Amino acid sequence: MTTPRTPLKQRTLARRALLAAAVLAAVAACGSATGPTEQEQRVRADRAAAEAEAAERKKKQRTAVRGLHGMPPVLDPHDVYAADRPNRLSPVVKDFPSRVYVPNSESDTVSVIDPETYEIIETIPVGRQPQHVVPSWDLKTLWVNNNRGHTLTPIDPRTGKAGKPVEVHDPYNLYFTPNGKYAVVMASLDRELVFRDPHTMKRIRTEPVTCYGVNHADFSLDGTYFIVSCEFSGELLKVDTAKMKVIGQQKLPFEGAMPQDVKISPDGRRFYIADMMADGMWVLDGDKFDEPKLLPTGKGTHGLYVGRDSREMYVSNRGEGTVSVFDFTKDKLTKKWHLPDGGSPDMGGVSADGKVLWLSGRYDSEVYAIDTRTGEQLARVPVGSGPHGLAVYPQPGRYSLGHTGIFR
Repeated sequence: MTTPRTPLKQRTLARRALLAAAVLAAVAACGSATGPTEQEQRVRADRAAAEAEAAERKKKQRTAVRGLHGMPPVLDPHDVYAADRPNRLSPVVKDFPSRVYVPNSESDTVSVIDPETYEIIETIPVGRQPQHVVPSWDLKTLWVNNNRGHTLTPIDPRTGKAGKPVEVHDPYNLYFTPNGKYAVVMASLDRELVFRDPHTMKRIRTEPVTCYGVNHADFSLDGTYFIVSCEFSGELLKVDTAKMKVIGQQKLPFEGAMPQDVKISPDGRRFYIADMMADGMWVLDGDKFDEPKLLPTGKGTHGLYVGRDSREMYVSNRGEGTVSVFDFTKDKLTKKWHLPDGGSPDMGGVSADGKVLWLSGRYDSEVYAIDTRTGEQLARVPVGSGPHGLAVYPQPGRYSLGHTGIFR
């Protein structure tokens, strides 16, 4: 049985009374025959309590996050993933069937898996070389990024049916600004960040880049900037969200670096960038954008996925068939799970209840379901050729920042 919470007004009065009592006790301990009267003591105590309460309010105001204009308020300034708790589904998606959507980049299809039975229930033909399945900012659409087909195929997650493809050039990956104002297409070979209307995908602004292979990204806690990985030139970009301009660029300090997935820490202080050639994660202070440090995780480090309690992050090591587990609270790797018979774990997502990690087997035409409590492999599901950025949907959260599901 849950004990009812004391009303806020009563809690405030009680706190003020305790503060007043503490002040009275201190005055009494130091009192003398010529000390203040009882009435004066009470006045002082009330004043001290009021000042303490005002200081507490001011402290809370300082910790409030003033984010990107139009962005939904940050729920918890100490946890960007506060909206992603187990099964906390938005009213928009709560009636959507639970599915795993797998883009097969060499088969030009999307395999749809029922996560309860681990069986493929449908195969959807899409455009050429689908790379990622991306939930829209408003959670209503799944966009299939047909990279070489130069189209986005919309899928209605309520029905599982594909709509008419939309022409978009070189859509390797897709993100959305935290205020929902723009879609951001990672045009990898075009060397562009293309800001588009998030519904029609009409081009609004193009930001050319000098790095090669813009790939993955994640946004700061306040949404004012985002960090982008450039896989083919081993570089990172820092982009001002509102101005839609690159404001920082750096070469990673590793010969042959190939940065991949990007994720921000729950407290917003660090960005983690997977690097499949450096075999680890770069740890970056996004605000300072200074030189990052490398944390080795495993061969072919590729995908990064945060658990539902914001405590752990699952790191797929594609080159050795393992998943490393990083503990944010301990700031270190704590476990490594090995897939039976090996594999090539790549991109994916965490189930709505947080109990299963789904990853595509990029070079093995299969998908892995892994128990997040034990690391046990629950299933290997055969799919099409070249499975890549699969999306587990629906997932908890108020809105999507894109990729295979970055939710806030």
